[in-house]
Parts: sequence; C-alpha cells; structure tokens
Amino acid sequence: MPLNSYFLQGSPTEQRLVQDLINEQLKMYGQDIVYLPRNVINKNTILREITASGFDDSFRLEAYLLNYQGFEGSGDILSKFGVQSTDAVTFIISKERYEDFISPMLADRNEIVLSTRPQEGDLIYFPLDNTMFEIKYVEGKKPFYQLNNLYVYQLSCEVADLAADDEISTGIEAVDQSVTDFVFTTTMTMVGVAASSATTTIQLAKDVAATNTGNSVGLIDLINDGTGYTAPPLIRISKAPSEGLDATAVAIMTSRTGQVGQSIDSIQVTNPGFGYTVPPVITIRSQNAVGGGGIATAVLSSGSLAAPTVTDGGDGYIVSEPPVVAIGTAPVGGTNATAVAIVNTNGEVASIRYTNAGAGYTVAPSITINPPDTGEVEENYIFKEVVRGVSTGTTAIVSDWDRDTRILEVSRITSPGFTIGEFVVGIGTTLNGSDAKYRVSTVSKQDDDDTFADNEPFETQANSILDFTESNPFGEY
Repeated sequence: MPLNSYFLQGSPTEQRLVQDLINEQLKMYGQDIVYLPRNVINKNTILREITASGFDDSFRLEAYLLNYQGFEGSGDILSKFGVQSTDAVTFIISKERYEDFISPMLADRNEIVLSTRPQEGDLIYFPLDNTMFEIKYVEGKKPFYQLNNLYVYQLSCEVADLAADDEISTGIEAVDQSVTDFVFTTTMTMVGVAASSATTTIQLAKDVAATNTGNSVGLIDLINDGTGYTAPPLIRISKAPSEGLDATAVAIMTSRTGQVGQSIDSIQVTNPGFGYTVPPVITIRSQNAVGGGGIATAVLSSGSLAAPTVTDGGDGYIVSEPPVVAIGTAPVGGTNATAVAIVNTNGEVASIRYTNAGAGYTVAPSITINPPDTGEVEENYIFKEVVRGVSTGTTAIVSDWDRDTRILEVSRITSPGFTIGEFVVGIGTTLNGSDAKYRVSTVSKQDDDDTFADNEPFETQANSILDFTESNPFGEY
C-alpha cells in the first residue's frame, strides 16, 4: 500500500530547514579546523598503494568535536618502535558545506582520488590542540536518512603518522609548522663560511712528565693585586724537582678606580707542571721597574690536567669575545678544571689557559671550544626549502632557522647525513629558495622537539649491555 499522501515525508523545504539548522549549530558549538585533501604524487600500480603524496591545499571549516570528554584511543604508549601517540577523535562536518565549499575546488584535479566527499587519508589540522589528524573512516549515513536525506559526515580520525614522502605545504604557517612536531628533527649549529671551530687535545699532567709522583700547580691564589703597573708583570714559579715539569703562568691586568696604572686581576696557569712535593714560590716582577706589590701563592693539586694543545686554531673568533671552553667533569671528590681561550688578531684560538687545572682526574676528560659567532648574516635559510651538504650530498628539509643563535633544524635527512665541517647550502633564489651557505659546527642526534625521544641515552645504555665492536653477541653469523 503506498504511503499516506497527506504527509510529506521529507519535502525539499523541510530538508532545507534541517540542513540550515545543522549548519548553524556547527558554527555555534563547533571548532575551527583546516581540511587538507590528499594529492596522490606517486602510486604503485601493482599493489595500488600510494607511495608519495602531498598536501598543498587547505580549507578552513567548522566541525563539531564529538569527543567532549577527551581524546579516544590508548593515548601515548611505549612500543618496540618507541613512544607512539594513539589519540583518536571524531569530527562532524556539514555535508552541504563540504559539497559547496570544497568539492568544486577539487573536481577537475587528477591527483585527487575522490572529490565528492571526504576521503580516507585526508588530513585535518586541529588548532585547539595543534595536532594533525588523519581521516581513517568516513561515515555518511548517521543520522540515517532523517526526512529522507543525509546532512553530515562523521569523520573518525587518528593522530597522523606522516611518512617521509608526505609533503605538506599549505602556505598557512601554523599548519606547516605543526608538521615538524610529528617528524624526527635534527638540530645543527652553524657558523659563517669564513669561520671554523678550534679544536684541542688534553692529557693528565702525570702523563707528560718524566716522573709519575708529585703534584701540579692547580691554581695561583692572588694575595695582593699590586698597583702602578704599566705592563703585565712576569710571573716566576720555582722549578719542579728533578724529572718534574716546571709550571708557568701569566698575569691578567685590570684598571681600578683611584689607582695609578694597573693592578693584577688574576693569574692564569699556562702549564700546571708536575712533580712538586711542596708548593713552589711565586715571584711577581715588573717588566720595566714600574709598579709593584703583587703577592701570590701556589695551590698544589693531585690529578690535575696538563697544558692543552691547540690542534686547530679555527677561524672567525673575536679577540674581545673569546669562546667558552668546556672541560669534562672530575670524578666524585675531585675539582672540575676551568679554562679560558686566548684569541689572536688573526681570529684564531692561540692557546688555552687554566683558571683552575682541576684535581682528582684519573683519565683525560673531553675538552671542547665553542664555535665562532662572527659576521653578519647575509642570507637566511627559508622554511620548508631543501638544503644540501656540499661534501656528502645529503639533503634535508628546513624545519626552522634561528638567525640569532645560528641553529638550523632539519627533517627528512637523506643518507649519509651531514658531517661536521661541511657547508650546507640552500636550494637557490632561482628556485624560490635561499642562497644561504654556512658550515656545520655541531650535529645533534637527539630530537630535542620530541619530549619522548631519548635516542642518545638509550643508545649509550644499550652499548653498555651489548658490545658489537668485538663480535656479534647473538652468534657468529
């Protein structure tokens, strides 16, 4: 028997009213999102698998967040692949808004698989949580044919697990920048083209002397700074016992208010020596018989460091802004060594002087000199541009460039990876990139943008358990 003709059962005007009410409620109670349709760049014709895709279109849309109590999924979980976020969310969008606002812009594009409705694999950027979600399933029949029509799409989404071949470039900085939170980022410290970092080596004081007994001059304690000096006075340290190594030091001068000439500000040890059994005598003598009164005593230390050897003075340092010298820590109960770098007029690190040669060291610690930070920045790397290592041929995508700190963050690094000392250049202004060119000073293996990524600590601990340098711990093959 046919339906009762006196009831409309969903006339176009009734359907229009329902759609308008839904659109209005989405604008009132919804959240702003950015919809990114997937462009298929490359597809495996045999397996029918998308191997490379891009996202260069973006559409602002309103969506209702169905998960009012929080994200679904299992949250952040620790798996054999590391810490993974499994947050899931369900968005509801207007069917009419999608068909009128997005579909017409995608209809004639061959790289879009489906333009008439939302497609699994498309992305949604959720500004409220600064998170990129991927559509896993599209439900188009909930509610089920109210007044004989469908009004919304229900999009089940999970946090996007972006592949290396997925290129996101929408032109919206917040959207493009958020992608860097979901990919491994390598941090590199860069220096100018004409600049290069100084390097040095260090030994224990006992390892450079002919004897293995005795102590070194760990520091020189200034008792009286003197006055009236017109040139740095000479610092004489009495000789070490037979087969020992004589210590040496220099005076650092300063001008004080109300005094004529200069006074001694501190005494730096250029060589701690070795073999002393009693504190040597410190004699301070004016070079030109002008000024005097300086008095100091030597403090002996066991397990001190020998004078550092500068193997490469580097280039681009400023005399008035010497770089920081970092020395590894002493064992428990010891005293950490501290030192300063001396820069010559050629912009090179000429020597390293101790303010304290340390105590308690049993093995030679590491010693590093900060890279130079000189010269004006003429060119800047551009966000999302391709950069290339000149020596290794390594390429990467710029995630961030800090002009002031010379910190370059890159992602999607190809083999073999950037090496210290090589130049990294931009793609070039003729290709809508930059002509930036800087030298790599340091490369971090740690993803500092990921709060869960502890690559180096994990690797260090693993190496202490399984040593692959000697043999395969799991067998001979």
